[in-house]
Amino acid sequence: MVANATAHVLGIREQEAAVYRLVSWRVLPFLAVCYLFAYLDRINIGFAKLQMQSDLALSDAAYGLGAGIFFLGYVLFEVPSNLLLAKIGARRTLSRILVLWGLTSAAMLVVTNVEAFYALRFMLGVFEAGFAPGMIYYLALWYPGARMARAMAIVLGAAPVGGAIGAPVSTWIMKHLAGASGLAGWQWMFLIEGVPSVLLGVAAYFYLVDKPAGAPWLTAAQKAVIASQVEGPATGRSMSFTKALTDPRVYVLAAAYFCLICGLYAVSFWLPTILKSAGLTDLFKIGIYSAVPYLAAIVAMYTISRSSDRGGERRWHSAAPAVLGAGFLTVAAYSTSFLVALASITLATAAVFASYTVFWAIPQEHFKGTAAAGGIAFINSIGLFGGFFSPTIIGWTKGVTGSLQAGLLVIAALLVVGAVLLAIRREAGIPQAVTP
Repeated sequence: MVANATAHVLGIREQEAAVYRLVSWRVLPFLAVCYLFAYLDRINIGFAKLQMQSDLALSDAAYGLGAGIFFLGYVLFEVPSNLLLAKIGARRTLSRILVLWGLTSAAMLVVTNVEAFYALRFMLGVFEAGFAPGMIYYLALWYPGARMARAMAIVLGAAPVGGAIGAPVSTWIMKHLAGASGLAGWQWMFLIEGVPSVLLGVAAYFYLVDKPAGAPWLTAAQKAVIASQVEGPATGRSMSFTKALTDPRVYVLAAAYFCLICGLYAVSFWLPTILKSAGLTDLFKIGIYSAVPYLAAIVAMYTISRSSDRGGERRWHSAAPAVLGAGFLTVAAYSTSFLVALASITLATAAVFASYTVFWAIPQEHFKGTAAAGGIAFINSIGLFGGFFSPTIIGWTKGVTGSLQAGLLVIAALLVVGAVLLAIRREAGIPQAVTP
């Protein structure tokens, strides 16, 4: 009888694993490609800076502000966008976001002055608002908490893939298409890298389904498996969005995320400049070396998230990498050797991306329903002020001191603060581990 019971349990687990293999192959690759271009269209300004700074007479402070102002537009429209997603569905919401941000990113080629630079970066944030938390909410409709970190690692792992691919591609475009048809290399880069997002937006409208129940490629039995996994037993608490905003843990998570985002985008927006300051002068070589930290981040994200899912532990899997990232960023701030700078930036980038990935498995443990859509968006909105703060403060301190050191040290300190906030937050609703 025991043997029969064991066989029955194993049979159920095999059935669940088969369903989620199907779901993962159908859902995750498409979302990952979309997020790849989302990240690339955010950070390609770091490569464009190497040419457009002189063309537009941008100071480091002006560049830092322009890079960060994207997040102000994003924050202002993020919560409304995600609440709308819960009402009208992912298909229409994500499709609209992709098309509008792709057009805006491509339109960066018409920038001729600082004011236009600020305006288009702000509008890029407005139109992309809600995309990342929208994807997280959408994944929560398909995956239970115990499987969420690895699903998140695959989708969010597209960000460093975008950095690894986009770095050499962006600099190759800038170097080899400079002057073609009267356009600068950075103008061609914005055009070529913006168009795929528009095409993905059109594809999303026809490819995505709003919920598992509406998926024509799932059988009724497979839909039932997903429903049993996602809806019960609940690991989060069902509550309204308004009530979620009175939960102190929302604000602790938002503050921690602010610190993580400061570290993430400090590297993303300033990596080419850091490498140039360390002695690289050839544009394409900067692109090649810029890919190295992102390749390391891909490995770290998958390894740490897999460990987090297997052990059912989130807090330390997010906090510890943040501390390591702070340490390596401090080394980078003081390094005078190119090899030391590259190694420390690589390890810092890998650690911060790993912390960031596991972090997004945490909110799902607390919230369900409308609270999940709004709570995730609110955490992301507050946290993304870090995307405005970090490039701005680094640009300002570089303008004042002539060095990136002071700005990088501020970001390292914030990563430590974020780690402390993650470490002291109260655990709740930790799901059981999934046997790989």
